[in-house]
Amino acid sequence: MSRFVTLLLALLLAGCAATAPAPEPRELSLAATPGAVLHETVDLLMEEGYVIRHADAELGRVEAALARWPGYRVRAEVTPEGETARISLTATRGGRPLPPHLLDRLLAALQTRLGLAP
Repeated sequence: MSRFVTLLLALLLAGCAATAPAPEPRELSLAATPGAVLHETVDLLMEEGYVIRHADAELGRVEAALARWPGYRVRAEVTPEGETARISLTATRGGRPLPPHLLDRLLAALQTRLGLAP
Protein backbone atom coordinates (compact mmCIF):
# COMPACT_ATOMS: atom_id res chain seq x y z
CA MET A 1 0.00 0.00 0.00
CA SER A 2 2.80 2.45 0.85
CA ARG A 3 4.42 1.81 -2.56
CA PHE A 4 1.17 2.75 -4.25
CA VAL A 5 0.91 5.99 -2.25
CA THR A 6 4.57 6.82 -2.98
CA LEU A 7 4.07 6.17 -6.71
CA LEU A 8 0.90 8.25 -6.77
CA LEU A 9 2.63 11.12 -4.97
CA ALA A 10 5.58 10.98 -7.39
CA LEU A 11 3.22 11.10 -10.38
CA LEU A 12 1.33 14.07 -8.94
CA LEU A 13 4.54 15.99 -8.29
CA ALA A 14 5.85 15.20 -11.77
CA GLY A 15 2.64 16.58 -13.26
CA CYS A 16 3.10 19.85 -11.36
CA ALA A 17 6.63 20.26 -12.70
CA ALA A 18 5.56 20.17 -16.36
CA THR A 19 6.25 23.37 -18.26
CA ALA A 20 3.58 25.26 -20.15
CA PRO A 21 3.81 25.07 -23.95
CA ALA A 22 5.32 28.06 -25.75
CA PRO A 23 2.75 30.50 -27.09
CA GLU A 24 2.01 30.27 -30.81
CA PRO A 25 2.96 33.49 -32.61
CA ARG A 26 0.75 35.55 -34.88
CA GLU A 27 2.89 37.00 -37.66
CA LEU A 28 2.40 39.65 -40.31
CA SER A 29 4.66 41.12 -42.99
CA LEU A 30 4.42 44.88 -43.30
CA ALA A 31 5.69 47.22 -46.03
CA ALA A 32 7.43 49.48 -43.52
CA THR A 33 10.87 49.74 -41.96
CA PRO A 34 11.55 47.65 -38.86
CA GLY A 35 12.18 50.81 -36.82
CA ALA A 36 8.81 52.31 -37.78
CA VAL A 37 7.01 49.04 -37.00
CA LEU A 38 8.68 48.75 -33.61
CA HIS A 39 7.98 52.40 -32.73
CA GLU A 40 4.30 52.15 -33.70
CA THR A 41 3.98 48.84 -31.83
CA VAL A 42 5.25 50.44 -28.62
CA ASP A 43 2.92 53.44 -29.06
CA LEU A 44 -0.06 51.17 -29.77
CA LEU A 45 0.57 48.95 -26.77
CA MET A 46 0.85 51.99 -24.47
CA GLU A 47 -2.41 53.44 -25.84
CA GLU A 48 -4.09 50.08 -25.20
CA GLY A 49 -3.08 50.23 -21.52
CA TYR A 50 0.04 48.08 -21.60
CA VAL A 51 3.12 48.92 -19.58
CA ILE A 52 6.33 48.43 -21.53
CA ARG A 53 8.50 46.20 -19.36
CA HIS A 54 11.40 45.68 -21.75
CA ALA A 55 12.25 47.16 -25.13
CA ASP A 56 15.36 46.73 -27.24
CA ALA A 57 15.44 48.52 -30.59
CA GLU A 58 18.62 46.75 -31.71
CA LEU A 59 17.08 43.33 -31.15
CA GLY A 60 13.64 44.46 -32.32
CA ARG A 61 11.88 43.16 -29.20
CA VAL A 62 9.24 44.55 -26.87
CA GLU A 63 7.61 42.95 -23.84
CA ALA A 64 4.54 44.57 -22.34
CA ALA A 65 2.06 43.75 -19.58
CA LEU A 66 -1.54 44.92 -19.34
CA ALA A 67 -1.79 47.24 -16.36
CA ARG A 68 -5.33 46.11 -15.50
CA TRP A 69 -7.17 42.84 -15.11
CA PRO A 70 -6.83 40.20 -16.65
CA GLY A 71 -3.08 40.86 -16.83
CA TYR A 72 -2.11 39.81 -20.32
CA ARG A 73 1.52 39.90 -21.42
CA VAL A 74 2.40 40.57 -25.03
CA ARG A 75 5.76 40.03 -26.65
CA ALA A 76 6.53 41.58 -30.03
CA GLU A 77 9.50 40.77 -32.20
CA VAL A 78 10.23 42.74 -35.38
CA THR A 79 12.63 41.30 -37.93
CA PRO A 80 13.78 42.90 -41.19
CA GLU A 81 12.83 41.24 -44.47
CA GLY A 82 14.73 43.20 -47.09
CA GLU A 83 13.03 46.61 -47.29
CA THR A 84 10.06 45.45 -45.20
CA ALA A 85 9.51 44.06 -41.72
CA ARG A 86 7.86 41.03 -40.16
CA ILE A 87 6.21 41.35 -36.76
CA SER A 88 5.56 38.37 -34.55
CA LEU A 89 3.24 38.74 -31.54
CA THR A 90 2.67 36.25 -28.74
CA ALA A 91 0.47 36.61 -25.67
CA THR A 92 0.20 34.91 -22.29
CA ARG A 93 -2.00 35.20 -19.23
CA GLY A 94 -0.76 33.84 -15.94
CA GLY A 95 2.11 32.16 -17.75
CA ARG A 96 -0.23 30.24 -20.05
CA PRO A 97 -0.31 30.90 -23.80
CA LEU A 98 -3.32 32.63 -25.29
CA PRO A 99 -4.78 31.69 -28.68
CA PRO A 100 -3.01 33.65 -31.42
CA HIS A 101 -6.27 34.91 -32.99
CA LEU A 102 -6.70 37.22 -29.97
CA LEU A 103 -3.82 39.30 -31.37
CA ASP A 104 -5.55 40.02 -34.70
CA ARG A 105 -7.10 43.22 -33.36
CA LEU A 106 -3.67 44.57 -32.38
CA LEU A 107 -2.21 43.66 -35.76
CA ALA A 108 -5.10 45.35 -37.59
CA ALA A 109 -4.64 48.49 -35.48
CA LEU A 110 -0.93 48.44 -36.22
CA GLN A 111 -1.61 48.23 -39.96
CA THR A 112 -3.94 51.22 -39.69
CA ARG A 113 -1.36 53.24 -37.73
CA LEU A 114 1.25 52.54 -40.40
CA GLY A 115 -1.18 53.49 -43.21
CA LEU A 116 -1.16 49.95 -44.57
CA ALA A 117 -4.73 48.88 -43.81
CA PRO A 118 -6.54 47.21 -46.74
